[in-house]
Amino acid sequence: MKQLLIFLLVIAASTCFCQSKANKTSSFQKEVQAYLDNYNNTYQKLYTAVNEAQWLLNTKIVEGDTLTQKAAEKAGEDLTAFTGSTENIEKSTKYLKRKDELSALQVKQLQAILYFAGSDPQTVKDIVKEKIKADAEQTRQLYGFDFKVDGNSVTTNQIDDTLKTSKDLATRLKYWEASKEVGKTLKSGLANLQQLRNKSVQALGYKDFFSYQVSDYGMSTNELLKVCREMISELWPLYRELHTWARYTLAERYGQKVPDMIPAHWLPNRWGQEWEDLVDVKGLDLDKELKQKSAGWIIKQGEEFYESLGFGPLGESFYEKSSLYPLPENSPFKKNNHASAWHIDLKNDVRSLMSVEPNTEWWGTVLHELGHIYYFKTYSNPDVPLVLRNGANRAFHEAMGSLIGLASMQTPFLEGRGLVPAGAKTDNIEQLLKEALEQVVLIPWGAGVMTEFEYELYANNLPKDQYNKKWWELKRKYQGIEPPKERGEEYCDAASKTHINDDPAQYYDYSMSVILLFQFHDYIAKNILHQDPHATNYWGEKKVGDFLKKLMRPGASKDWRELLKQSIGSDMSAKAMIEYFSPLRSYLKEVNKGRKYTLPENIF
Repeated sequence: MKQLLIFLLVIAASTCFCQSKANKTSSFQKEVQAYLDNYNNTYQKLYTAVNEAQWLLNTKIVEGDTLTQKAAEKAGEDLTAFTGSTENIEKSTKYLKRKDELSALQVKQLQAILYFAGSDPQTVKDIVKEKIKADAEQTRQLYGFDFKVDGNSVTTNQIDDTLKTSKDLATRLKYWEASKEVGKTLKSGLANLQQLRNKSVQALGYKDFFSYQVSDYGMSTNELLKVCREMISELWPLYRELHTWARYTLAERYGQKVPDMIPAHWLPNRWGQEWEDLVDVKGLDLDKELKQKSAGWIIKQGEEFYESLGFGPLGESFYEKSSLYPLPENSPFKKNNHASAWHIDLKNDVRSLMSVEPNTEWWGTVLHELGHIYYFKTYSNPDVPLVLRNGANRAFHEAMGSLIGLASMQTPFLEGRGLVPAGAKTDNIEQLLKEALEQVVLIPWGAGVMTEFEYELYANNLPKDQYNKKWWELKRKYQGIEPPKERGEEYCDAASKTHINDDPAQYYDYSMSVILLFQFHDYIAKNILHQDPHATNYWGEKKVGDFLKKLMRPGASKDWRELLKQSIGSDMSAKAMIEYFSPLRSYLKEVNKGRKYTLPENIF
């Protein structure tokens, strides 16, 4: 009887202890949740103010206007004073020491809060304030720049159109050189930002700004570089065939000797990042059809496409508040000429900044940007806290838009939209070639040139007097592209790329997104639509929409690797992309027989 009594007392004591511990844990969780709720609310208000100020700064650039820039700086300072505050750093760090007692969602939010703090810690508030001011000035210089050819102002659309269509090398050279002049203006600002960005993140223990940005993927710098180099290496055999084909094709087009490296002004893109305009697919003259439409028609078609998949309408606010079309020639102000999507308040206010014209390039761009918009709208749900309203990773965001862009260019889809005649005979190899000149070419550019340049810039503190030398060294190595003539250090051709200035150390996102989009497309084609991945039609397929919503809905509240594995059953891999383009590689190897290859068989 005595032993039984002792046993019962032990059980009772144990139960009381467990209940006490549970109550303590519950109390701790409530404390953390109260902190998170307060943080989310304050963050949302300040984030909205920054976006509103930045929106004005990017959509109404007036020469001599300092008030808008100062307002943007003030809003940025207010946000960073909060996100980088010592109190938030200390609290989130303290709470994370007991993360085993918290829910996975609470831990995710605390980690996000610490990441936000890393960019602008108030422990070095003078450096942060200086960086915000420098960022705003760089944006003003970049998007307020007056591009000129023969003394006359030209728009970036005019530069792009000339590089796509002109066969006169002298004219092409003028426009290409004009596109690089902005780099001279931006070089000193970039050197200043290089130091300020590094100093800001180093205050919270990051080695440099590049490693800080990479950490958002849960990777180290070396891990990220390894992933990028593997992507390039896996696709290099196909890129080498494309490079050889392009050299001979362009030399014939311009009546020149075949060069070993492609002169940059020969290509249809200012940076040589995409070459798809080198090919016109027989039976697929989309430009001709689209030029009979209006820019507004393209946007509405994009919206209707997403609606056909089961997404809702964009809403009146989107059309009222967005800046979707080019400014008139007599406009008293300029605007940012780079297409972008904005989630102004992390809730319902979504906008896009574009300069849509009725052509093939803008057709794809509109679908891409609306992909971002619908991603915003989908993860803006009660299950996703405000600080986690982002992509599963940054590449996921790009992949969502690019996926629909790819689908919208496939022949069955275009036939269904009346943009090519029903039963039109298109050259499948030419279509694959055009796609490869956009998607495959992007890999060595994004994962190679851009990533390695910004790695050198921030991780290795690339000296200002070596910017242009390093840029063209990387262009030759990864793309087989060279400048029309030697360009000294008075230039800064890297800075002519917008992302170097206002979206820094993240360009590998685009290359990773291409790998992901082919994985998603392959899964949709084979497992949902049961169609050939080269000839799909997503329109009206609600099951495709359901699949996309499952990917989009969690935002950043789930680990991206787990989400990928759960959705398609595999890790990130170039396998689907290599398989998709395998018929093209076989074709190009035949075409290039007897030709001189100037890129090495293996890049690493």
